[in-house]
Amino acid sequence: MKPKALIIVLDGVGVGALPDAVEYRDAGSDTLGNLARALGGLSLPNLQSLGLGNILSLEGVPPAEHPRAFYGRMAEQSVGKDSTSGHWELAGRARVEPPAFYPDGFPPQVIEAFIEKIGMAPLGNKPASGTMIIQELGREHIATGRPIIYTSADSVLQIAAHVNVTPVEELYRICRVVRDEIMNGNPWRIDRVIARPFAGEPNKFTRLKARRDFSAPPPFPTLLDLASEAGIKTFGVGKVDDLFGHRGISDCSHTKSNAEGLSHIKRLLLENRWKNNKILIFANLIDFDQEYGHRRNPEGFRDALEEFDAALPGLLELLDPQDFFAITADHGCDPTFIRSTDHTREYAPALAMCGSAGEPCGLGTRRSFADLGATVAEFLELPPTPDGTSFWREMQKKAKI
Repeated sequence: MKPKALIIVLDGVGVGALPDAVEYRDAGSDTLGNLARALGGLSLPNLQSLGLGNILSLEGVPPAEHPRAFYGRMAEQSVGKDSTSGHWELAGRARVEPPAFYPDGFPPQVIEAFIEKIGMAPLGNKPASGTMIIQELGREHIATGRPIIYTSADSVLQIAAHVNVTPVEELYRICRVVRDEIMNGNPWRIDRVIARPFAGEPNKFTRLKARRDFSAPPPFPTLLDLASEAGIKTFGVGKVDDLFGHRGISDCSHTKSNAEGLSHIKRLLLENRWKNNKILIFANLIDFDQEYGHRRNPEGFRDALEEFDAALPGLLELLDPQDFFAITADHGCDPTFIRSTDHTREYAPALAMCGSAGEPCGLGTRRSFADLGATVAEFLELPPTPDGTSFWREMQKKAKI
């Protein structure tokens, strides 16, 4: 059997502020470390056995004497602290040119183009928390039919609409139009237009788990492109295909929760276990970020980590000795950080396995998220990615493959 590669991105699960975090107003952020301190410790026995506590000091998760995985942390070289930049860099390409940001809302020219293309003026047009702005403007939205638009510290234009006013598929259509005809070129290019459907009654509105990200494709080839060009089937789980502009992905399973994402990962591993072909699975588990990080809910964040930890043994059982498995993140989203509800500029964890680690082996602090993409490219015998330094040979020296 030919080897498989599985990358699981724990969205927003950072492991400490990067040296340049102060430039992003994120000095002091530490998603996992601060979470553990705020709750009096975490209980993550399976992640602990892999070496999570060897990456950072984590209350309740001590260093493993004999970690089962190679462990380290990776710095982000790309400008920004968003999912798009993070995933592109994890796939082997650091972003040099910064995306466009609109910290004060979108300029009049964008709103005029929105009115021309969509047929009505939007509400909002400011940076906001998604859960708060629908409570603020939801009643007016229902009365007028006008969609709510807002942004954040990321390069995003988010559009919220009540499902009884704008059905979900119509909201998706509007987002595609805004991305393709307004915000996908000079001078108004942004990374993502995000659909945010909600339901319920005034003062009790709730966001639905039918979010969709409509992203611009990367301006360069990534690990996914290299794999596809080599005839390797690539599977996305979660919002991965959206983040890569639907390029380089053979098939993607959209999910509404971490539990659903884990179920899809297991299904893909089972379906491909006995097939004699290489595959790459790139999965994003969104609940840490979307449900708990942005909403500053430490207890929910902890529960989601425990859910993932409990699922790990079942995942590992489906991997063959020659398979590559990595757990990482795309940025931080510290649920204890009071300065804002945005992402935080942090290191990403790197836990990687292939076969059995002969002895504990630290990977140190890697210069770039792209080191992971470079490693997977070498593992799959693909051309090297332009960015990143592979640690595959370091693993080969230690692992019993």
